[in-house]
Amino acid sequence: VSICCSSIACLLAFASYSVSKLSTDKLQPNKDTVFFRDGVRRIDFVLSYVDDKDGEKKQDRRREFEANLEKEGLELETEDKSDSKDQKTYFLKIHAPWNVLATYADVLKIKVPFKTSDVPHSQDVPLEWLSHPFRLPEHIMRPQPDYFTYPFEKSKTDFFLITDKDTFFPPSTRNRIVFYILARCPYYKEGQKERDKTGIKRLLSNGTYTAAFPLHDCRYWKRARNAECESERYNLYKHWARFLCFYKEQPLNLIRKYYGEKIGIYFAWLGFYTEMLFFAAVMGLICFIYGLLSYEDNMSSKEICDADIGGSIVMCPLCDKKCPFWKLNSTCLSSWTSHCTTTFLYMILQLFASFLQIYSAVTLFLEIWKRRQARLEYEWDLVDFEEEQQQLQIRPEFEIRCTNKRLNKITQEMEPYLPVTSKCARFCLSAATVIFWVTEYVSHSSYRLAVHAAFASIIKDPMRKIQVVGRFITPQLATSVTASCINFVIIMILNFFYERVAVWITDMEIPKTHLEYENRLTMKMFLFQFVNYYSSCFYVAFFKGKFVGFPGDYTYMFGKRSKLRNEECDPGGCLIELTTQLVIVMSGKQLWGNIQEALLPLMRNWWSSRKGRHHPENHNSRWEQDHVLQNFSQLGLFYEYLEMVVQFGFITLFVASFPLAPLLALFNNILEIRVDAWKFTTQFRRPVASKARNIGAWQEILNAVAILSVVTNVSQFHSRLKHFIECLLGYVNNSLSIYNISQIPVYNMPEERDDWFENSTATCRYRDYRYPPGHRKEYTHTMQFWHILAAKMAFIIIMEHVVFVVKFFVAWMIPDIPSDVKARFKRERYLIQEYLHNYEVERLKLQLSASFITEPQSEMSLMTDKHEVLWWENNSKEQKD
Repeated sequence: VSICCSSIACLLAFASYSVSKLSTDKLQPNKDTVFFRDGVRRIDFVLSYVDDKDGEKKQDRRREFEANLEKEGLELETEDKSDSKDQKTYFLKIHAPWNVLATYADVLKIKVPFKTSDVPHSQDVPLEWLSHPFRLPEHIMRPQPDYFTYPFEKSKTDFFLITDKDTFFPPSTRNRIVFYILARCPYYKEGQKERDKTGIKRLLSNGTYTAAFPLHDCRYWKRARNAECESERYNLYKHWARFLCFYKEQPLNLIRKYYGEKIGIYFAWLGFYTEMLFFAAVMGLICFIYGLLSYEDNMSSKEICDADIGGSIVMCPLCDKKCPFWKLNSTCLSSWTSHCTTTFLYMILQLFASFLQIYSAVTLFLEIWKRRQARLEYEWDLVDFEEEQQQLQIRPEFEIRCTNKRLNKITQEMEPYLPVTSKCARFCLSAATVIFWVTEYVSHSSYRLAVHAAFASIIKDPMRKIQVVGRFITPQLATSVTASCINFVIIMILNFFYERVAVWITDMEIPKTHLEYENRLTMKMFLFQFVNYYSSCFYVAFFKGKFVGFPGDYTYMFGKRSKLRNEECDPGGCLIELTTQLVIVMSGKQLWGNIQEALLPLMRNWWSSRKGRHHPENHNSRWEQDHVLQNFSQLGLFYEYLEMVVQFGFITLFVASFPLAPLLALFNNILEIRVDAWKFTTQFRRPVASKARNIGAWQEILNAVAILSVVTNVSQFHSRLKHFIECLLGYVNNSLSIYNISQIPVYNMPEERDDWFENSTATCRYRDYRYPPGHRKEYTHTMQFWHILAAKMAFIIIMEHVVFVVKFFVAWMIPDIPSDVKARFKRERYLIQEYLHNYEVERLKLQLSASFITEPQSEMSLMTDKHEVLWWENNSKEQKD
């Protein structure tokens, strides 16, 4: 009996444990889930907070804020800190029920489907099988069918295609609606007048909450366990974020569905930009290969390298005291290198490119992008979207710092404003930052001169031979490479400070809205980056060697007392130095940027995740996995656009001097797309979905760079054409003037002279067009100099005007919106009107039938209702509109 009783007791205990375990599992079926404990209500947003010393004040804020959220209709569920990894963090899960979603979808005019689209897609491209290896599966490229959409109206729910209210609004739309509520929900008690205490952004800035983010739908390396939950993150990682997919097309529709239109537009632009780079890279590669193949046919380089010709020409010193006399054949390497990009074929192709601005001025690039952008606007329901509606909310920083208030004539509410006097003072202070740009430019020129003098003093013999591919490295080339490396280091250091200065200046101006803040920061940051990255290239391309003077009357940067003589170009020109500058700065920036983008988020996430390792239980809940990831800030895309626009400037402003620049940019962008995709998918929290019709202020910046590239490329092309013609006519006799060594002042003469120089010649040569000694116009400019100057000015002016005319003509000829998109848009508008008309007629008929059945009406009222139905049925199209 005792044994039986014990057995029964054990069975009852086991049964009770099993029941309790099952009930617990039912409450918490899976920690790696995007649903509440009941497994039904979806988690649309997560807030996290930690109790600290200031806890009582923050608890009051949270209590009021959460109470107001519940008044708005949101449902909340809290995870205790004992269930978290670090046993310190609370997680507040938020669910938006149907009634809340429908209300705010009506307020935000969110477009939702009401009928499957019957508009046919564009015809298949001939030979489509050639592009088959680059295609992705159809369910990845088009994660949902095409629908006709219309702004949601809560009063017309039966008009829309609502099969399941829980899945009618996708997760990206749900988190957008919830964030809209969070950003406007107050945290003061009812009856108080502290209207500035509003929004989750203020609560995040004062530390009441530590994070606010929507959840990823699953882990990126495996599908979601719950069959009802999507696995879009897994699909993005598998088909988009891995580098092995670099040759595949981007699933833009899936990116837009998961991250929102703003991020989708960025990747669409980046992908299109990379595609266009391919054609420019092919053209530049052809020119470079032709230069290599015609290596031995360069007669001018043979003349310079010849021991009897170039070896017999003594050149004047390139600097005072430390620089010796040198022979022309010491520039043999730079002459041969210049030939690789200064060939007849390259002249023809560059003339064609400069004349039509096919790529250099990016006219076609910008126009074709406008057409691609218009197609995306139609396909992504952005045609009627006004970006200002989303960005007009006043920034919390503006509300805090602006204590003055006035009546808004539109909203008829008191709102903060910044007085005109304070605004003017802040703008004047912002303008003072131009001093930093000037200082950077002057310091750049100074250190270049210092490096040149240092190398000249170390390498006293310019004919000292350092064998490299059968040619020689000269002090000029060594100086160029070293100065470019130092320049890159200084650029990266200044870039660090410039970013913080730009943010500080923009914060100091206190912009009112987020859109205004982003546009101001965009302009300031690009101006800083423009001066920082391009000043050295502009100096070498357009200023170096132009204001040198001549032996006996050299020009000094800060006067003769400074002893900083303006640099001279190599007798072969400054082309090799500009190319070196572009290769080092552009390649170094791209390499450093990719390493930084990949390693920094990885290291930060590793450091965040290791903080909770002391806890014995590893819960790995969905919200904790996302909590340790990096937050995607509002300016996250800003730095991505900035990096690409700076690169865009390199390959458009200076492509005439370095034809391989588009090829380097192409390789970088192929990697950049996958690095950004990997970063978004694996290292960042899911950003709040937001809409955008275009790339914003960056469009105007690209237009400005395109116009400036016309000037720079035409000027560089003239220099190359002039150099090419001079080489054909005889480089030495046409571009080198003669000076009497005995007339060189003492402070210009070298301190030491080489053995080969003693009594070898009485004259030296220098690059200029001046009369020789003994002429009646000794050392003044020859007529050839003025003829060349006049021809150069005429060429540049005429060429620029022709290019601008062609540029604007091409822009006028190409419509911004494709004809098929216009037709599909008109067809959709027409069908929407038809469906709305039929819907209203049917609704009126039902109302008439219901009213006739429920209560008898007078003959006059029945006639009125019948006439209303007939009006809807027989009304003309103009009246329907």
